[in-house]
Amino acid sequence: MKIKVLIFLVFSLPATVFADGNPQSLLDIYHQALAHDPTLASALSANKAAQEIIEQGKALYRPTVNFNASANTTQSNIRYLNGTTPPGSSSFENYKAAVEARQPIYRKQNLVQMNQANTQVSLADKQYHLSQQDLILRSTQAYFDVLIAQDKLDLLAAQKAAILGQLDQAKATFDVGTATITDVNEAQARYDLIVAQEVAALNEYEIAKRSVEAITGETPTKLATVKSDIQVAQLNQNMQDWQQVAVQNNLNIQIQQDALKLAEQEVERANAGHLPTLDAVVSVGDSYSNGSPSVFSAGNDLKSATIGLELQIPLYAGGAISSRARQAVLNKQKAQNDIDIALRQTDLETQRAYLNLNTSIAQVKALDQALISSQSQLDSTKLGYEVGVRTSVDVLNAQQQLFSAKRDLLQARYNYLVNIIRLKAASGLVSEPDLQDINQQLVLGSQ
Repeated sequence: MKIKVLIFLVFSLPATVFADGNPQSLLDIYHQALAHDPTLASALSANKAAQEIIEQGKALYRPTVNFNASANTTQSNIRYLNGTTPPGSSSFENYKAAVEARQPIYRKQNLVQMNQANTQVSLADKQYHLSQQDLILRSTQAYFDVLIAQDKLDLLAAQKAAILGQLDQAKATFDVGTATITDVNEAQARYDLIVAQEVAALNEYEIAKRSVEAITGETPTKLATVKSDIQVAQLNQNMQDWQQVAVQNNLNIQIQQDALKLAEQEVERANAGHLPTLDAVVSVGDSYSNGSPSVFSAGNDLKSATIGLELQIPLYAGGAISSRARQAVLNKQKAQNDIDIALRQTDLETQRAYLNLNTSIAQVKALDQALISSQSQLDSTKLGYEVGVRTSVDVLNAQQQLFSAKRDLLQARYNYLVNIIRLKAASGLVSEPDLQDINQQLVLGSQ
């Protein structure tokens, strides 16, 4: 009876009550991850860098102004072959400075590239939002991985205590001659096996905590557990409804659609290489020279200003423009294929998440009943052992079945909560309020 009370107390209290302070909730872990996750920080930096593409695109149709200057010294030594003109030497300097401003009037490539900049920024925004959704899923999975490992340790500890009690009882009955050594050896073997499993479970627990640390930058000390009376809600929509939502909202599909749009614009930009360009050009210059190689030339100081239009018509570029156009068409086809891949992958992930969630709901309900049945079986087996119709092995087996049912039920509850996030992530709808809903299913410090 004392062993039964001990088991009841261990399973009635969450493992986190043995630590001081309030436990961290799923939202707490997620908020830490928002501030410290390196993957999200990398995505944010990439997104900010992509915003600069807009300015670079605008710059393509803004004027450019360049200043150039040069200075040089020339020395010459001349000898005439007619014999009558004496040889001579000279030394003189040249100085030039000019400012040129160029305003594109028509450059088809630049116009297309400006549109490409907008598409690239849109794509970068979606990639950042996808990273945020991925962080929600990673935080949830890491959080419940710790709880699973933690509960496994607690269950093994309680199971070890129960087996130890059975071992002590077997030894006592063997000493008085009412039991065989087989009962003692069976209980001892079960006890040694639990000790070995406890070592492996502790390693899993430490690894799970390090997974949270990789996201948040801190090792969790105590996490809020799931309520024993968790409310499992049935799915209101069928699988086809979720598939349609995923096609409309999944960010992987939208990213590939932007990639296709970018590829189509690249085809247009490549074909624009065959078109003429027109620029307005203004230049102001000053050239000064105090001589020239000719002995008859004096120095000069020339100031000039020009304004006009510059037309350039490409005639032949070695086939490079045509090659780039063909390459762009092939990349466009690849982008179309990538959309098909994203659609099929999203459809598969949505179906998998839906079925897993549906299974989790059924498992929670079935395992709730299995736990009640396993507890009843253990009570009956213990009673049978006391009156001599059951053996100690029967009691150990019944205890093992009870603890397995408790473990499976806890894992089914965690899988249910994680699969909610997985289905929302596959459909592109996952957000922080979904974590707030799950937080309501946790035993928080204020409760």
